[in-house]
Amino acid sequence: MALFVISGIPAAGKSTVARLLASRLERAVYVPGDTIRAMVISGRAEMVPGAGDPELAQLLLRYEGALAIAAVYLRAGFDVIVEDVIIGQVLRGFLPLVPVPEMHLVFLDPSGEAVADRDRDRTKTAYGERWNVRQLRDVLHLETARIGLWLDSSELTAEETVDRILNDLDASRVMPSRLSASAVRRRRFGPPR
Repeated sequence: MALFVISGIPAAGKSTVARLLASRLERAVYVPGDTIRAMVISGRAEMVPGAGDPELAQLLLRYEGALAIAAVYLRAGFDVIVEDVIIGQVLRGFLPLVPVPEMHLVFLDPSGEAVADRDRDRTKTAYGERWNVRQLRDVLHLETARIGLWLDSSELTAEETVDRILNDLDASRVMPSRLSASAVRRRRFGPPR
């Protein structure tokens, strides 16, 4: 049993890749962050630029909920793929919540143009009044610790992206319990070299 966490900015292809990855495993469960977010019927604190403590606390609660579901299925012998936007400084809050000693962490990092094109083709849009692609790519590249596997999926199909993940599991392997908050802060930031 393995826990996979697929992250990246909105419209990076996380949901498509996570579902396809789950379908390629023998027994797998897909836990989408958007579904956990939608469970909050009233009192939802939306993530916006300059979000404060209430919004960040609710975001971490969403992550905790997704990982609680993951833990149930992992104990039952399933592989689990959790998918959400886990970028920037909130990654430090996410890692201590992980219920297993080892996971596979994948950041999908297509170009800004690819993200904008994909967002235009979706029924739901992530960009507009609150965020733009450049802002969230900056958070990903400048504020997110370089751990796990980072994939520029701009020119890859979803199938090719899943192939890359499955063909190099060592690259995505992360041991959250060994990464203290200070260790994550010291990790190299910035775009891949």
